[in-house]
Amino acid sequence: MSGWSAVHAIVARDLARTTRQTSRLLGGLARPFMWLLLVGTGYNAIARLEGGLPYQAFVFPGIVVMAALFGGMLTAIGTVYDREFGMLRLMLASPAGVPAVLAGRAVAAALVGLLQGAVVLAFAPLVLHVSAPNMLAALGVLALGAVVSALLGLLVAARLRSVENFAGVINVVLFPLLFVSGALYPTTGMPPALRLLARVNPVTYQVDLMRHAFAQPAEFSLRVDVLVLVAVAVLAFGVTALLFDPEQRFVRRAGGPGPEIVAGSSGLESP
Repeated sequence: MSGWSAVHAIVARDLARTTRQTSRLLGGLARPFMWLLLVGTGYNAIARLEGGLPYQAFVFPGIVVMAALFGGMLTAIGTVYDREFGMLRLMLASPAGVPAVLAGRAVAAALVGLLQGAVVLAFAPLVLHVSAPNMLAALGVLALGAVVSALLGLLVAARLRSVENFAGVINVVLFPLLFVSGALYPTTGMPPALRLLARVNPVTYQVDLMRHAFAQPAEFSLRVDVLVLVAVAVLAFGVTALLFDPEQRFVRRAGGPGPEIVAGSSGLESP
């Protein structure tokens, strides 16, 4: 099977599995709308933002990013399922190799994140004054953010071997990424330590880039946001590819300069 065929097959399989889990998809959409409607309505009465921007208008770019972030990262649970039940070992043993498997997983997770974010984005005219160029720009930002979110989720799942471990670890990762990003409140009022964390948080740049798309005040330049997100995507893909193979088939021959291939648990080696 060629690399492109493997990617296509993995994307089709993961999307089919995800679309059957309607409760998870609906839950992923309910979370941002609950924040926007319930919390946002209450905060409108007490929040005082620079420029007189209503809290719901301020938080909407972050809510769009939230939908894509949760959708993209939580889809990585499929990788943990496949590792736990042995399917991932078969995929990684195929001629396509780790990059194709990882790319297929990333594309499927990014599409889920993009879909969930796009549903929330469709309600932008009810919250903000937006034009068609604003919406197109926001859709492009959403696509980039969904890719980054998908790769971050796969990075978290790269070494986890049980669904229970993933459920515990992903929440510890997801909520700090969201809360220390400027999605729900400005980073300017944070203590210095949290502001430093916000600057190394990739979700901060997703939110900031989404604010550019909606013509809202942003902390960083458009160029910085895009460069950081592209760099994070490339780095996350590379690191995840190194960690992805649980059998460590590619190892260095003891006492020799050359590598050898060890075929998983079968114990077969190439000469």
